[in-house]
Amino acid sequence: MYLKHAAIIGGTGYGALELIRLLQNHPEVTIKKIISHSQEGEYLENTYPHLASFLEGPMETFEAESLVNDVDIIFFATPPGVSKNYIPQLAGTSVQCIDLSGDLRLEKPENYEKWYGKTPAPQEILDEAVYGLSEIYESELKKAKICSNPGCYPTASLLGLMPAITHKLIDNESIIIDGKTGVSGAGRTMSPMTHFSETNENVKPYKIGRHQHIPEIEQYLGKEAGKPVCINMTTHLLPMTRGLLCTMYGKLATQLNTKEAIEIYSEYYEADPFVRIRPEGTFPSTKEVSGSNFCDIGLYADDRTNQLVIVSAIDNLVKGASGQAIQNMNIMNGWQTDKGLKQVPVYP
Repeated sequence: MYLKHAAIIGGTGYGALELIRLLQNHPEVTIKKIISHSQEGEYLENTYPHLASFLEGPMETFEAESLVNDVDIIFFATPPGVSKNYIPQLAGTSVQCIDLSGDLRLEKPENYEKWYGKTPAPQEILDEAVYGLSEIYESELKKAKICSNPGCYPTASLLGLMPAITHKLIDNESIIIDGKTGVSGAGRTMSPMTHFSETNENVKPYKIGRHQHIPEIEQYLGKEAGKPVCINMTTHLLPMTRGLLCTMYGKLATQLNTKEAIEIYSEYYEADPFVRIRPEGTFPSTKEVSGSNFCDIGLYADDRTNQLVIVSAIDNLVKGASGQAIQNMNIMNGWQTDKGLKQVPVYP
């Protein structure tokens, strides 16, 4: 059987490590190349000994012609500002590109420049890229050659809010998102914010009013609503390695009880194996999805405050990054959406 060959660009980050871990068990794909400019010629196992015996050959530098000849799929597990320069060199070839950074998520170049502080990708690449929120844009992904993988907060937030927006359950002008994540979401590069002494036994908000995922969430909620949507979002850093939880609030726009809300959400995600709607009276936690591609959602219709409360939990490195990237790869190649991703969450 022919295995498709994959390359991972940005091979030393946490997103790349999760891609390697998950792709080892994928029946259709083998990892052919790991690309890292900073460690060209080095073996990844020298940095990460847990990968000993899993990969062959040293890391390489980016060469578009070589990649086009040698691989079928390229994952960009890079920081913002990298893939926008490389993907145009691969456009029009047979290679599928899946970008885990934020370079292609915002349709308007001026929004990327404002929120990311960098020069945007060429407009033709932005126009071609399909947003990879797997459960929502599956039909578009089936025809895509370039996939823009969603951010971690947008994945949890959008999956939690889309049914409410679609069914007009809440007032679109009242949405509040209270987000919390582990330190792996900040990547491997050390900073005062992620230093052990700063994060241990501590919870702190960050990027209030200026988080780069805000316009991404608003863009796709607005598409679903058919008009602009403005959210109030505050993110918090928690002293844990992985996991992300969003508690969202919206004023009810219709009479609704919790049981009815659960029925609407269950029907909305009936065909989606990675979205699990919790029974009435129970809510997800990050431990219950750790290491997996699941998004667990709990709901409560509060008749006292007239609000719908939505709690959404994911593993920020899996469903919030690499797992969803593989799920999108599956869809783009006509494979079963959960192929290679049926891991049971790691608990406790």
